[in-house]
Amino acid sequence: MRPLFHPSIEDVPLAAILHALSDPVRVKIFAEIVGAACAQTCSAFASVNDKIIPKSSLSQHFKVLREAGLIRSERQGVEMHNTTRCAEVDERFPGLIAAIINAHAIEAGRRRNVG
Repeated sequence: MRPLFHPSIEDVPLAAILHALSDPVRVKIFAEIVGAACAQTCSAFASVNDKIIPKSSLSQHFKVLREAGLIRSERQGVEMHNTTRCAEVDERFPGLIAAIINAHAIEAGRRRNVG
């Protein structure tokens, strides 16, 4: 298996982070990883927003998040364990992640109240 690519945070443009989090499935995955007390496996996100996510699509979502410098993924046996790189991103773009996570929570709350 080839090694996973994790860019240096200095090499990650703001546009890559914003692009990665512009997809509703990816922002939901990222928000849940941010809120978790420990690393999350990819299989924990087989269903997002009550939709089954095909394994190939899920792999692509994690690749986009990883290549945007938002998560770190480590293989442990047959599973991939994912953690955030919030501290690194926050050092480069202070307040960005908190603002995005807060906006996501507000939007998710509105959807629950409407639906």
